Amino acid sequence: MRIHIATDHAGLEFSRKLQDYLTDKGHEVIDHGPAEYDPDDDYPAFCINAARAVVRDQKAGVEALGVVFGGSGNGEQIAANKVRGVRAALVWNLSTAKLARDHNDANVISIGARQHSYEEVLSFIDAFIAHPFSGAERHARRIAQLAEYEETGDIVGKGVDR
Repeated sequence: MRIHIATDHAGLEFSRKLQDYLTDKGHEVIDHGPAEYDPDDDYPAFCINAARAVVRDQKAGVEALGVVFGGSGNGEQIAANKVRGVRAALVWNLSTAKLARDHNDANVISIGARQHSYEEVLSFIDAFIAHPFSGAERHARRIAQLAEYEETGDIVGKGVDR
């Protein structure tokens, strides 16, 4: 699987170690930055580039997911979710990593590098990669509604205020 990674200075150490870990597990890892430590860097472009690459790969039929890091993971999740076609989930334990895939078919996860140990982060990412989307009708229906809103600004028949 191709894994797109992005971070800011807070997650740079995790990101570098994670790239080696995922490569050793047979994944193709693409780093979207930053290339070096800068305490004043800005995460939005890094995370948006990773998210765009995930969507582009998936549209091309390439099996791909994304992982973005920051101090809390909140801003990075917000940035990734600005990309049409991305369903980025903030993950803080094994359950949220699995549910992100099972219920939401998330294609990007965000993790707070200052919130977890490296071992915890590995367990979250392994669970995210390994756990498939359930395909349950109720989850697929909800994902389709989100996609409809993303494309049209409405969810027909669902009472979205216009």
